[in-house]
Amino acid sequence: MKKGLLTIMVVALLASGCGGKMGELGKKKGSSGKTLELMVVADRNVYGERIKGVVEELWGSPQTGLPQPEKKFDLVNVPRSSFEEVEMFKVHRNVVILDINEANENKVYKHIDEYAVPQVIFDFAAKSTKDLDSLLRHYAPMVEEEFYAAEHRRIWKAYTEEEGYEVEASVKEAMGIGLKLSQSYGLASKGKDFVWVKMEAKDFGMGVLVNRYDYKESGMFEEERILDSLDAMMQRWVPGPSEGSYMGIERRKDKESGEWLLPIESKVVEFEGSSYCVETRGCWRLFGNFMGGPFVSFTLLTPDKKQIMSLTGYVYCPRNKPYTKRDLLMQVESVCHSLKFE
Repeated sequence: MKKGLLTIMVVALLASGCGGKMGELGKKKGSSGKTLELMVVADRNVYGERIKGVVEELWGSPQTGLPQPEKKFDLVNVPRSSFEEVEMFKVHRNVVILDINEANENKVYKHIDEYAVPQVIFDFAAKSTKDLDSLLRHYAPMVEEEFYAAEHRRIWKAYTEEEGYEVEASVKEAMGIGLKLSQSYGLASKGKDFVWVKMEAKDFGMGVLVNRYDYKESGMFEEERILDSLDAMMQRWVPGPSEGSYMGIERRKDKESGEWLLPIESKVVEFEGSSYCVETRGCWRLFGNFMGGPFVSFTLLTPDKKQIMSLTGYVYCPRNKPYTKRDLLMQVESVCHSLKFE
């Protein structure tokens, strides 16, 4: 931890605990707000040009791996008095509270499911604008990770209410793993160490590809090797609608700069059940046809450390309205994170 930044204070408030308005049978209300909407609770004297700029830079910047720019979070600012007095604001799912006061101790407090479920609140208390700037930048990655985890919980809850037992059973039979899937998903195909589930709707399509292969050495987690593996899997198992067409990763680069034409980003992330995981974001395309869209892939070491498993969620949404690629991608990302090894 950087010098001058104090340890984060974690307050995990269970649904049965005190605090927060209870619904029927003592259970807390379901949280409100749109997918990946972030409520910033701050008064005008706090949310000035500098702090607003930092917040927009950290959480309002474009998400990597989308074909058209979409913000990581849709930011909504409300004053502290409104948050405390209006129930609709209080039960929002993703909340950041910002406060500047000389009496503060430069701390960050995390509250889980305090007023609603699922809900994550980060309360930043700083002595000065400069201190708040430092706290925000330091804890931004963790804040984003927690908000994403809360979005996953919300989607799992929704899928549980309309659980697709048949397709879940097919995945378990083919791969020996558990995934949370709604009844809107169907089994597209399966083979040796591979399964593909997908959902087709009027305005979009999305799915998850699961592939497994032997782990030999650590270099298999390098970005180029991961992309090669994804390309090989897609070409073999995911045909397009026209003869000879197939799915693959969009890997074209600018001839002069050598940069990706559409960004690809890989990073090591935490993934429950695995000791090592690389998350890769980018775009896929249909070779021999004109379709494409974003994907997110998790390449991870299995618990016995003998195999690599990749879970790749993809989205096809040509119009981006009334749905957005970002929000649909969060759904398939949540499916990937629901992985349970038998």
